[in-house]
Amino acid sequence: MSEMNTPDAPFATEDAAPQPLLRTLAPLLRGLVRPLRAWLENRRKFPLSMMQRAELEGLAEDLQRQSEMLDVEKPLLVVMLMGGTGVGKSTLLNALAGGPIAQASFTRPTTRDPVVYFHHSVKSERLDPALRVCRLVQHDRAGLEQKVIVDTPDLDSNDLTNRDKLIALLPVADIVLYVGSQEKYHDRLGWDLFKEQRHRRAFAFVLNKWDRCVTGESGVQPDEDLLADLKAEGFQNPLLFRTTAQLWLDAANVYSGSGNPPKPAGLPAGEQFSLLRNWLELGLTRLEIEAVKARGVGQLLTQLTRFAETIRPPDLSVESEKVKSVWERTLAEEADVQADVLVGTLEPYQTEVEHHFSVEDQSRFRGLMAAYLRVTTRLRYAGSGLRDKIPFGGLKGRLLGGRVDTPVEWNLGAFVQECARTAGERVLDQRSTALINRLLVEGEAKGFPLTLLTDPATCAGRLDWRERMTRGVIEALAEVERQATNPTGFRRLIRGALSLMANTLPEIALVATVGTLLWNFFVPTPPVIPDFFQMSLVVLIPLIVIVALHLLILLLLPVRWPAIRYQFRKQLGVRLAAELGHAYLAIPGEVSTAIQEEREQVDSLIAEAKQVADWLAERQQAAQVAELYGKSSRDQEFTLPRDSTASRGI
Repeated sequence: MSEMNTPDAPFATEDAAPQPLLRTLAPLLRGLVRPLRAWLENRRKFPLSMMQRAELEGLAEDLQRQSEMLDVEKPLLVVMLMGGTGVGKSTLLNALAGGPIAQASFTRPTTRDPVVYFHHSVKSERLDPALRVCRLVQHDRAGLEQKVIVDTPDLDSNDLTNRDKLIALLPVADIVLYVGSQEKYHDRLGWDLFKEQRHRRAFAFVLNKWDRCVTGESGVQPDEDLLADLKAEGFQNPLLFRTTAQLWLDAANVYSGSGNPPKPAGLPAGEQFSLLRNWLELGLTRLEIEAVKARGVGQLLTQLTRFAETIRPPDLSVESEKVKSVWERTLAEEADVQADVLVGTLEPYQTEVEHHFSVEDQSRFRGLMAAYLRVTTRLRYAGSGLRDKIPFGGLKGRLLGGRVDTPVEWNLGAFVQECARTAGERVLDQRSTALINRLLVEGEAKGFPLTLLTDPATCAGRLDWRERMTRGVIEALAEVERQATNPTGFRRLIRGALSLMANTLPEIALVATVGTLLWNFFVPTPPVIPDFFQMSLVVLIPLIVIVALHLLILLLLPVRWPAIRYQFRKQLGVRLAAELGHAYLAIPGEVSTAIQEEREQVDSLIAEAKQVADWLAERQQAAQVAELYGKSSRDQEFTLPRDSTASRGI
């Protein structure tokens, strides 16, 4: 902006047209809006709060609006008047227009409160949709050809719809002209709105009704107080105009000539309405307009970058390993407890289980030993019929089939499934819920956000654990049975030797005994006629051999519930631990991986925003427009291009 020496000094115009900075910036912004909206619409593991989502959607809408407004040959600068009731916003606009614009012709009937003042060469279709529904007033002032001035409803009106209209219009503004008076220049509502909006758009300040401020009374004047407040907010050298708009409007009403009316008489010292008018008409050239537009985009990009950094998902890779480690111990303990519970459900049927294993083990024997074992086993387990002992009502018949004489007929799967159902009803269902709660507490204690673990852990808890437990019990019993019937190592050698002897020695003893008796009867003279005792040896000797071998089998390869229980408990614990680990241990890693992907998406969005911001900063520097902005004490917050004399009102 050109230098000014006095408040009424004219502004210099630009010497050459600037490079087409904004037309190039528009597609860059559109390219940034697309991934931002896609990221908002996608389903994510790391949640956004309602306020965070609203903030991001607002930034996306602002970027989209900027891209549309910049993609034109001559961009429009929207200057929006904002202030409380009675500060003189409408009077200020009328004074700038040179008369009551409410009496001008309107392009269409619209809402009565907001007023949009724009050049007749600008088609209304070029205005932002939010402005088209306002009261549209055209003019032919060449100095305001690329500027649109908007008078907004009072922000502190008792009618809440007025404040809603103001909030809806603010995103359209490039420059907000904050209008105050000696009574209202730092009201809470207006000041809070200013602090909220200053991160997205430029602000200049008007202290209207200046004649009431210079009363000569002692104390801090309103302008000094306002400047101090603005400095505290980071505005080191704010653009502040002190005006008495009513006097200028009165002068305009009686002025019948062309051009701007002359300065009215009786202006208070330091009054700067003419400076404000010259700044709007001559100071904001196309170069300044593009600079303000670009700087507004820079503010949006900076705010987007900062906000995206605050919502960037954390890196949970370390925490996921810690959670996995502590969960492994917890799941191992839980597997032990569940294994004990399931084994406990089989305890009442240990005789039946032992009977079943005995019969399966005896399947390798043949001949006399097999017959002997069938008889002794039937006698030994004569009271262990499952049909009569399992308390499952109508399921008994289905568990055993139609026969009761041997456990070989068991439907082992149905039996185990019923045992698992009983255990689930008594203990395991409650333990599943308690396990999930314990895992969540431990995960949170290791720094993993509870909200990220709750849903997948709950889904894992809803799996068909009874079916998994049943499968584990059946597989464990099958493995124990396999080990019992097909041992390995030294036991395999012993088993083979005993099986060979049991399948041959009884028959050899029988043949030898019978052969001896026949030999003594036919060969010697006189023949030896066997008596009853000798005849009983045909049965006793093989029986003694069979009993001896049986005792040896029971001694070396016992089939007893304690041994079966130990192996079954061991195998079942391993399988349940594997099932629990498969269901739960992958959760922290999967969530961490998903969160890392979302983090990379946010990083990519931040990188693209910074790339556009860096490009914009380079172009601004090349065009020598960055120096037109007053410096702020807060990083990345900007004020308007200004002249030191106008800003301080000296």
